[in-house]
Amino acid sequence: MARKRNKGHVGIVGLGIMGGAFAKNLSVAGWQVTGFDIDASARKRAARAGVSIAPDVVALAAAPIIITSLAKPQALHDTARAIAKAKLPRRVIVDTSTFAIEDKEKAERILRDAGHVMLDCPISGTGAQARTKDIVIYASGDRAAIRKLKPLFADFARATHDLGAFGNGSRMKYVANLLVAIHNVASAEAMVLGMKAGLAPEQILRLVSSGVGNSRVFELRAPMMAKNRYGDATMKISVWQKDMAIIGAYAKSIGSPTPLFDATGPLYDRALADGRGAEDTAAVCAVLERMAGLNRSKNKRTKRPSGL
Repeated sequence: MARKRNKGHVGIVGLGIMGGAFAKNLSVAGWQVTGFDIDASARKRAARAGVSIAPDVVALAAAPIIITSLAKPQALHDTARAIAKAKLPRRVIVDTSTFAIEDKEKAERILRDAGHVMLDCPISGTGAQARTKDIVIYASGDRAAIRKLKPLFADFARATHDLGAFGNGSRMKYVANLLVAIHNVASAEAMVLGMKAGLAPEQILRLVSSGVGNSRVFELRAPMMAKNRYGDATMKISVWQKDMAIIGAYAKSIGSPTPLFDATGPLYDRALADGRGAEDTAAVCAVLERMAGLNRSKNKRTKRPSGL
C-alpha cells in the first residue's frame, strides 16, 4: 500500500503503549514522524512502524509539533528544559500524559519562557483503543493552537474536545479515570460473582455485554478476565497506581468525596503486591478470585434443574 502524502513533521517523546500507537497511526496517515524513547525495545517497535528515531530530545525538536507521552513528571520537566535550552523557533508541545496539574504547569512555564506553547491534552482510552484510533483527546490551553492541530489529532484519535483554560484537560481526565477505576473493579466483581455461582466466564461476558449492565470498560477488560490472561497490558497496574494517586490527591484538595473510588484502591494495591505490576489493570479480577477462593479448574457450572 502506497504511503499518503507528507502532511507535516511531528515529534513524539515517549514511544510506550500510548505514544507508540500515536506514532504508528500518524506515520500511516502520512505524517513524517520522529520519535525518541530511553527504552531500546520501544525504539525498535517504533522504527518497524516507519518512525525515524532521534538520538535525543533536542534532535527530535526539529519538528515544529511535539507530542509527549511520558510516565513520570520528571521526564516531562527534563524534556521541557531540553527544548527550552535548544533556543529553537516557536514549537507547540502537546502533553498527553496524566500528571498533577502543578507538574504540567511547571513544564508549561519552562516552555513559555522560551517562547514555546504547551497544551494540556490527556487521552481518554486504553492502549488497545489507541492502536485503533478509538481514543478521545481532552485538549486545553491555547485555543488557536488546538484549532490548528485538529487535523493532526484526527489522524490518531476519534474525537478532540477543547475544554478551554490550560489544566481543564487534566481535570476532565481525572473525572473519566475515576469512573474507569470503579467500572474496572465492578466488572471484575461481577465476573467473579458469576464464576463463583457456576456460570461460564464466556457466558457472563456475552450476556452482560448485551444487557443494561454493560460499559465500555467491561467490553475492554472483561474479555481478559474471561480468558484469565493479563499479559498484553493496555494499562499496566504499576502505571495506573500513579493515576490513582493523582486523582485521589486532586479530589481531596477540592473537598470532593470519592467513596467508591477509594474502595477500589486496596484491590489495585493488592494486585501490585502480588507481583502483577506489569499486567493489565483487569488483573484485579485475579485478586478477587483469590479472595473468593475460586479455582477455575475446579469450579463446576451450575446444573440446569430437571424439568425446565
